[in-house]
Amino acid sequence: MAGEFIWYELMTPDPAGAAAFYGAVVHWTIPATGDAMPNGSNYRLITRPDGGTAGGMLELTPPMVEHGARPLWLPYLHTPDIEATINKAVALGASVHMGLQELPAGRMAMLGDPGGAPFYVMDPTPPEGQPDAKSDVFSETATHRCGWNELAAPDEQAARDFYSGLFGWESPDGMDMGPQGRYHFVAHGGQTLGAIYRQGNEEAGWRFYFRVPDIDAAISRVTGNGGTVIDGPHDVPGNDRVILARDPQGATFGLAGAIE
Repeated sequence: MAGEFIWYELMTPDPAGAAAFYGAVVHWTIPATGDAMPNGSNYRLITRPDGGTAGGMLELTPPMVEHGARPLWLPYLHTPDIEATINKAVALGASVHMGLQELPAGRMAMLGDPGGAPFYVMDPTPPEGQPDAKSDVFSETATHRCGWNELAAPDEQAARDFYSGLFGWESPDGMDMGPQGRYHFVAHGGQTLGAIYRQGNEEAGWRFYFRVPDIDAAISRVTGNGGTVIDGPHDVPGNDRVILARDPQGATFGLAGAIE
């Protein structure tokens, strides 16, 4: 379905360091060497304990950093017609950071929404022999994968209008956050994807909360392995506890888990 989160990508200048950190914190397995890419970078798959994938890791090379790339997590959103999606996004106020690319994994492009948050759109190529394969990197309940997608936007209404116009996302409900306004939940295809809210002191952009089986133990592993907790822990509805953190290389990410 167009507008589904189908992949998550960590861009980092230190793949080995990031692999060690997320291996300790989220118990992902990331190989020591990656697949070479035409631009001189390399790519590694992130494997969950159950053998599935959680996303991928792209090495930031010095030229990429010189051109403004920085450590961060980015989402891939599905589209069955990438040319139409790019054109529609631009008409709705998006910018094109990377034009249409033809890769073995599929056809993709990187866009920036009207508030400046980058994201990929992708028409993926199914694995050989699995024409009906579907991504399972996002789950509201399963551990070791993303369970919540959160966008901090300088203008949350403009962001909601953009993604609604592009993908048909809905904002059926929300929570009052006091002076910061409303925390607008986002749903699509009968599933809650996350939320959009007005940017405060933090940098605008997408953030992803990865579910872990023991949240308090995972929080300890963040700080014990060189990361920094920048917000939380907070108890949230649904008997969850969450934090926002920064990995040793500088990428922001979240963790979520049930309170024992």
